[in-house]
Amino acid sequence: MSEDPQTLAVYAARAGDYARLFAEGPPSVPLLAFIAALPPSARVLDLGCGPGGDSAHMAAAGHRPDPVDAAPQMVALACARGLPAREGSFDTPLTEVYDAAWASFSLLHATRAELPRHLAAIHAALKPGGLFHIGLKEGQGEERDALGRFYTYYTRPELTGLLEQAGFTITEVTEQVDTGLAGTPALGLLVTARA
Repeated sequence: MSEDPQTLAVYAARAGDYARLFAEGPPSVPLLAFIAALPPSARVLDLGCGPGGDSAHMAAAGHRPDPVDAAPQMVALACARGLPAREGSFDTPLTEVYDAAWASFSLLHATRAELPRHLAAIHAALKPGGLFHIGLKEGQGEERDALGRFYTYYTRPELTGLLEQAGFTITEVTEQVDTGLAGTPALGLLVTARA
């Protein structure tokens, strides 16, 4: 979901591998909790939807996802699942009003300087009390991974502080270790908040 050309090139080249890595299976525990907290037939922004797995689970639960990704190859994979996916960057204007927003390990591709602007835009696009889930990698600094993707890392106090500055109220913070496309286990920081 980054506009960083090198990151987009990795996702373009490895879209199929990424889709296979996160192939059909039950929703993750964080996604199940998110879906359970949604109002009926919720309109949900899926920012950085990738091949659309999370949006597919939301749709199956009766919700109305808006899957968005900056990589055309990911959008094509999501559309092939029957989802209304569209191409867009973090800076593409959000013209709808959403019940919720899901940004699972996508905004970590934005620079540290850009994140406050993106969080403010998401907050403005949510209904009052709207649900927001964000997943980032825990740590410090900015660097590229073994595949060349750009990442920004955050500490728990740093991320919760940025969310509060954007107007969010934090409701839950958890951590989990996952192994992604690069094959390296990493500690993820998951935050649920309300607009």
